[in-house]
Formats: sequence, structure tokens, C-alpha cells
Amino acid sequence: MTENCHTLIEAAASSIPSITLEEMDGVKLLNRVDTKYLTNEATLIQVLADAKASGYRALETEGVKVSPYNSIYFDTPGLRMFLDHHNRRLVRQKVRTREYVNSGTAFLEIKRKNNHGRTKKKRVGIDTSEMMSFAGDPDACAYLAKHSWFTADDLKPVLSTAFRRVTLVNQAMTERLTIDTSLMFTNYRTGREVSLQDAVIIELKQDGHAASQMKGILLDHRVKPVRVSKYCIAVTLTDPSVKSGRFKVKVRKIEKTINKKITVI
Repeated sequence: MTENCHTLIEAAASSIPSITLEEMDGVKLLNRVDTKYLTNEATLIQVLADAKASGYRALETEGVKVSPYNSIYFDTPGLRMFLDHHNRRLVRQKVRTREYVNSGTAFLEIKRKNNHGRTKKKRVGIDTSEMMSFAGDPDACAYLAKHSWFTADDLKPVLSTAFRRVTLVNQAMTERLTIDTSLMFTNYRTGREVSLQDAVIIELKQDGHAASQMKGILLDHRVKPVRVSKYCIAVTLTDPSVKSGRFKVKVRKIEKTINKKITVI
């Protein structure tokens, strides 16, 4: 069933009119509000059909609209960034490298959340060979020190994520939607791997002053907002030694959404 869903998702995304990266970069969301949603692949196929009917466009890069991404999350030996999130610290950060597989480009990315719930992302280009370690890149190290609380010496690679993404933009250019499927995680500390099977994580980035068609589409399909972090869910699933009680509730929600038990390898 999952393989069939993958084929149907590819077909549904491919049928949506295209938007280029240059056009999408012109979408300036000055009063940006981010909302995450959780669903499954079968429901996503219906959401994509409704998005097409409502005039959404899909980002096309290198001739495709479903693109593979790889990310490496970094943390301190004591997992400070994970625990800050678990302990509900309002001001927190995450540090990762991300590879855009189709274009062969990679970035060091720093995500910072403030005490108003707003997230800002800073990034700088790196070589794809530096995904696991950028410590030898003086420009990347300086960028990290400038925009985060950490230095390259403070951090180690903790977790890799691999997924496939569809990005949609509405006609009015007031919102972007990222849709992540085929989520797979590998924990470098424990050696454990896990797949979220046919779970789908959606993030809606919108201008806070504008109405959202997508919110209506998702509501029609009973897809409701949920606070979920790929990094925190992955660590919870792959490292039983960490304090993760608050995130175990989210794991059970994912299992209910896909109607399957998540099995760690």
C-alpha cells in the first residue's frame, strides 16, 4: 500500500502547475506564522488534489516536484538542544546541515525560536563533504559562532534524517507549504534506525494577516495542527536513555495517525 501511495503522491504532485525557486524566493512573509500538521499518505493524496483545484503551484527543481533531502542534526554531548525543547525552554536553537540532493547543494542551518514562538532560520553554504563535520571550514565556523550560542567544538553529529518533500505556494503568494514524506532517521550515538512509515509532516508558513485556503483544505480532511519536531521525535524513538516523556505522547499520535506501530531497527 505504501509503495502505491508513493506513486500516487508523485503523480498528484507532478500534475500541479510549477513554480520556480526564483519565483518562490519572491514570497516575502513579513509577519510569518508557522503551523505544523500530521497526516498519512492516503490523506495527502486527497489534499494535493484539492490544492491543485485551489490554484496552488508546486516547486519544481531539476525537473521534479518531489525532492529528496538529507539533514544531519548536531547537539552537545549532553543533548542540550534536545533537552531545551523537551523542558519547554521558550528561547532555543537547533543546528543542522542540510543537503538538497537534486541540486547537489548543502548548507549549515541555524534555527532560533524566540519567546514569542517565532522561528528564524539562518544558513550559509557549505560543501556536501562537510555534512558530517564542518569544523575545518573557517567561514562556517565563524557563521555558527556569530548566529548561535555554540561553536563547532561544542557540537557532534547526533542524528540524520532523510525524507522526500513537496513544496506548495498559493496563488496570492501569501503562504508556503512544505510536505515531508518517507521520513527515515539514523541515530549516530545508538546506531538505531527508524522509519515513520507513511506518516506525513506538513508545515504551513503564512502571512499572519492573510486568510489561508490551505487551512480550510486540511480541516476538510480532518488534518489538525500539532506541535512536532522531527529531531525530537527521532531522538525519542532511537535513544531510550534520554529524558523524552513529553515526546512519547507525540509518538503515540503518529502511530494512531498511520494506524501502525513504529518499529525501531
